[in-house]
Amino acid sequence: MRDQATDKQWLRTAARFTFGNTASRIYLGLVLTVAAFVAVDTLFVPHEDASFAGVWLFFMAAPTVFAFLLGSSLASPDAGVPAWFVHLALVLSVLVQAWALGWFSQLLRGPRTGRSAHPQGV
Repeated sequence: MRDQATDKQWLRTAARFTFGNTASRIYLGLVLTVAAFVAVDTLFVPHEDASFAGVWLFFMAAPTVFAFLLGSSLASPDAGVPAWFVHLALVLSVLVQAWALGWFSQLLRGPRTGRSAHPQGV
């Protein structure tokens, strides 16, 4: 049986990797900007033909969104992918990639020891 403190620590670490660093915040900000552009283009701009603005969201969520969609099509090859699953796959893939960016930036920075580089205060 797992300890609640361990679960909270794991959740806190995952949230820090996903939302608590500069690289993830920049990525999530770009995704929100593109999502706002797609929403405005879809709702308020008249088009004679189809708009490809939504493709930019898939570019921002690639490659993990394609793994989710491929998994869905392999699980149910005869049925089409419902719209709710596409939206869920986009959100999950963006969160997975933000977590991966946070983890990778932590890996590059190295572990934080809490000690200063100048112990004498110089």
